[in-house]
Amino acid sequence: MVIRSLSGVQPNISPDVLPLQRFYLRERTMADRIYLTQPYDGGKIRHYTWAEVGDEVRRMASFLKAQDWPAGSRIGILGKNSAGWIMCDLAIWMAGHVSVPLYPMLTADNIRQIVKHSESVACFIGRLDDRSLADGVPDKLLKIALPFADKPILDKCAVTWGDTIANTQPMTESPTFPGTDLATLVYTSGTTGQAKGVMHSFDTLTAALLTIVGNVGYREDDRMFSYLPLAHIMERSVLELASIYCGAHIFFAESLATFADDLRRARPTLFVSVPRLWLKFQQGVFAKMPQKKLERLWRIPIVRGIVNRKILAGLGLDAVRQCASGSAPLTKELMEWYAKLGLRICEGYGMTEVGCTSHGNRMDDIRFGTVGPPADMVKQRIDPATSEVQVLTPGATLGYYKEPELTADLFTADGWIKTGDKGLISESGHLTLVGRIKDNFKTSKGKYVAPGPIEHKLANHEAVDTCLVAGSSMAQPMGIVVLNELAIKSLPGAKAELEASFANHLKVINTTLDPHEHLDCIVLTRTAWTPDNGLLTPTLKVKRPQIEERFGAYFEEWAAARKPVVWLD
Repeated sequence: MVIRSLSGVQPNISPDVLPLQRFYLRERTMADRIYLTQPYDGGKIRHYTWAEVGDEVRRMASFLKAQDWPAGSRIGILGKNSAGWIMCDLAIWMAGHVSVPLYPMLTADNIRQIVKHSESVACFIGRLDDRSLADGVPDKLLKIALPFADKPILDKCAVTWGDTIANTQPMTESPTFPGTDLATLVYTSGTTGQAKGVMHSFDTLTAALLTIVGNVGYREDDRMFSYLPLAHIMERSVLELASIYCGAHIFFAESLATFADDLRRARPTLFVSVPRLWLKFQQGVFAKMPQKKLERLWRIPIVRGIVNRKILAGLGLDAVRQCASGSAPLTKELMEWYAKLGLRICEGYGMTEVGCTSHGNRMDDIRFGTVGPPADMVKQRIDPATSEVQVLTPGATLGYYKEPELTADLFTADGWIKTGDKGLISESGHLTLVGRIKDNFKTSKGKYVAPGPIEHKLANHEAVDTCLVAGSSMAQPMGIVVLNELAIKSLPGAKAELEASFANHLKVINTTLDPHEHLDCIVLTRTAWTPDNGLLTPTLKVKRPQIEERFGAYFEEWAAARKPVVWLD
């Protein structure tokens, strides 16, 4: 399926760097080197060389080809990150079809909607924390169990990876397809509503990867750790596609319980995370060494180095030569804390619609508080009327699947992508994001409030896990804060201390805001926002409309209490 993008710049990619062609090169030249390391069954390890991956991919591709589906048929992938996930993605492409990743944290209804919208003919199903999600895949689709799927999943599938590999001859040819062919539908995580199917060709996927190759400097001897959802464009691009491009070794996590051991086993040289997890890593350090004690030790030069090495080794991050963060803004204070620890985090920015990254800080020029300058081959500008960030990139999507009106609205008349984010560009070209245009709301006084910058300030408190600023049609906005694990464990003994601390935090924040932006109060809750309860997306972004709907009935009551700090539960 060939669809021409509305982008003002078309990718001009050499065929030899497209994903399949690059995989065939690795298969030939690095046959005996380990590519994928998969833990399973509580401590066992399965290593796959490039040759072994090639053999299994070719056998599965032969099976898919034999089903005689029309070229370009859509095939779903539902499961946690695993060696099998990457192998089936390659097999789908090798058989001439289009992969449709499904987040393993969606609801069964969401999965059913995406499978129907994409018109998928089959679905690979792997390990799931909630096995009932597999029920979202309609019975009329061919269900194929991925390697290491447990018995409940195997029972739901008509075909298993192991049996297929054992009974199918490998594809002997190495098929290639034009770069303009549709490669994947990546469904957005749905922060504002129903997910949209972002179309990417082999060309746009590769162009998006090449925009960041210069920033990262990938090497054949790099080790990567895969734990962020492969269904998300960031993990897909900077890890899966990058590993095929450069030949790096990928390690996986078996489960949340084994995560720390799996990460220490991998000792990645390149490591990417998201703000929520960077914060949890920090909280894990504080749980073993209180912040005040760590600050005292850091003031002793000789001891500081020893302490940092011990902490990083305990996290499994002592071999990292470059680390990055994306998906949402990091606070300047958190980045400075990691810099003291010895990790300089390169914050980046991008959208599913641009194939991942349009901006990124470089190791030799990190500007805290910015997402960096445009990546290679990317141009940026600010719409003077709305302050919206717009980008021109060869990695631009072909559009939204079966949504021509939404596709047309994504692009400007001259082919730039409208990001929906407001931003400022410094003289050096570094971009600072100042919130989502659609997130702005109007108070009852007729004044507009941009919640993003205020939430950034609100999050700069050691007890905050997640937060949101709300207050549409209220006299003043208010902050809602989910306490982190350390703060929750301190209750009820430290309740008065927490209240006093947040009351002071509120006072400090309000001194930095215009009068119409002043927060009426901070509402504290111990109940986490998660993908399971519908308040976070699968990529751990806050679902603003759902949270405002869930708690909107309490807004007037909280404001009427006239207290700086209010407890929700």
